[in-house]
Amino acid sequence: MLYRLAEWTRRHAARMPAILPSSCALCGTAGRDNLCEACRARHFGRQPQRCLQCGLPLAGGAAGAPQRCGACLHAPPHFDATVTATDYAAPADHLVLALKFGGQLALAPLLGHMLRDAMLRQQDGGMPALLTVVPLGERRLAERGFNQALEIAKPLARAIGVPLAPALIERTRDTAMQARLPTDARRRNVRRAFVLAEGDEALVRGRHVAVVDDVLTTGRTLDEIAAVLKRHGAARVTNLVFARTPPR
Repeated sequence: MLYRLAEWTRRHAARMPAILPSSCALCGTAGRDNLCEACRARHFGRQPQRCLQCGLPLAGGAAGAPQRCGACLHAPPHFDATVTATDYAAPADHLVLALKFGGQLALAPLLGHMLRDAMLRQQDGGMPALLTVVPLGERRLAERGFNQALEIAKPLARAIGVPLAPALIERTRDTAMQARLPTDARRRNVRRAFVLAEGDEALVRGRHVAVVDDVLTTGRTLDEIAAVLKRHGAARVTNLVFARTPPR
């Protein structure tokens, strides 16, 4: 009985805000949403102008025509664009950590819908034809019990009406956590760590594919995945990440 209850909770946690009273994940105000309107306006109301390709805030921060940062102009990554809802800084990092390490799956639809709103603000590359996610290694997936990128992608796919192919990208090996590595080691860590699932070339060829993840820091993982997709004929690759780590 307890097992069945735990399994039901795990499967339906993302739907609970729609049927049960909730409270704001940031300020605790009671309501039916995980983020109250006051916190949404205060912490996420204004967004800086960002590099079209990597999502970093641009100097000046004023809205205007899409631009690329100097790093992307000098050494363009394999992905074509990045859409992000916010910076990975307080208090947005609280939402990511609560989902990723606190197991609060009910926050995933919130992050997915905020990412949908960011997509609607940035429509330069058009809507993707297909969504996929950054896969977790087997060991980390077993430890965590879920892939936070997939939990964000599922409500996002439903919200924008784009099919989701969660197993499109496969890991060839477990890798060390990127956040624990120095910058120069991160590319080596993920080199040749991803492949396209066998038989899925037709899903990618000539299409705009978007890759969902929770946080983008250096972009090495997403760049490696974009390279795999481009080798198999993807016409365009867009990163859809809830939060972008700002420059230090």
